[in-house]
Amino acid sequence: MENCNIRIRDMRKDERPRNRLLDKGPGSLSDSELLSIILRTGSKRENAINLAQRILSQFNTKELSRADVSQLIKISGIKHGKACQIIAVFEMARRLESFVGEDKFKINSPEDVYRRLYSNMRESKKETFIELSLDTKNQVIREETISIGSLNANIVHPREVFRPAMMQSAAHIIVAHNHPSGDPTPSREDIEITKKLLKQGK
Repeated sequence: MENCNIRIRDMRKDERPRNRLLDKGPGSLSDSELLSIILRTGSKRENAINLAQRILSQFNTKELSRADVSQLIKISGIKHGKACQIIAVFEMARRLESFVGEDKFKINSPEDVYRRLYSNMRESKKETFIELSLDTKNQVIREETISIGSLNANIVHPREVFRPAMMQSAAHIIVAHNHPSGDPTPSREDIEITKKLLKQGK
């Protein structure tokens, strides 16, 4: 472990994370070195590498990907700016995981819907209602979050669902939402909004 008081710019060039990434590629860096590049700077007491090591001693990578601002700023040396940098990187990774190319992702089955939405919805602590607009070939032309509700209620008006689809001239739509509780049993509200959407969509 590097001395906390050594600034990264005072390290040998071939030991600095950014130089190593440029010379040998990102695969040559440890998790803490990659995180130090994201953080950019450390604190008055430690460099970015040591700060990254300390963060990863409190959160493993999976836990860090789920952490919110309130959890991250409890770590000494992490303020809102650095917390937002960390959260933004993991959010980009989640979006990449689900991205296959919106003009090429074709929905042929419920399993395709699952593959498309799972990575975005699995970490949500609130009930999230998402709409996929499809063209005549069942290819996704737009994904939109219609509503983010509480842990136990999510009321969606049909016009909020159909307006984006009409603006996209969608041929079909698929709507889905998560149950943060882990219980997949449809609630009374789930059944009611499904009936409303079916009625209004005819």
